Amino acid sequence: MDRESLRPTALAPPAPPPRADLAGLYREHRVGLVRLAVLLVGDLETAEDVVQDVFARLHSRRPPDLTLAYLRTCVLNGSRSVLRRRAVMLRRTQRVTDLADSAETAVLIGESRRQVLLALARLPRRQREALVLRYYLDLADCEIALVMGVGQSTVRSTTARALARLLRELGEDA
Repeated sequence: MDRESLRPTALAPPAPPPRADLAGLYREHRVGLVRLAVLLVGDLETAEDVVQDVFARLHSRRPPDLTLAYLRTCVLNGSRSVLRRRAVMLRRTQRVTDLADSAETAVLIGESRRQVLLALARLPRRQREALVLRYYLDLADCEIALVMGVGQSTVRSTTARALARLLRELGEDA
């Protein structure tokens, strides 16, 4: 063996993981993410703003592991921020406003669906999020736990409490 073969060689840095195509993710998942945000914030315009803000922020700082679960978490957090700002505004103005849909949306959805959406809006934030992620996006407990940042058992108990409260709000016996 010669000295050259014993000398440590410089390792090439690992190749960066392939980045998800942000424009492709936008085209493929925007509608579903807007629907998720609508169920959380209560109106289409704000939901579209939340999703647009998420993609604008991601465009400027592109995280390496851009997945649908990450996008859902970002939309969930953006919706939480909107709801916090609304709560502060309501406290400051001392007005209670109903989270009404636009005229076009109100015409498109039936009365029973509107009642469910209003009852859903009256649920606490965490319970509303758990129900939307479970029954609207059809996510499993482990996926919901990942998006919400809680344990799977918390997801199950929160969902059970939310369903019971929603049924009470709607005046139905289960």
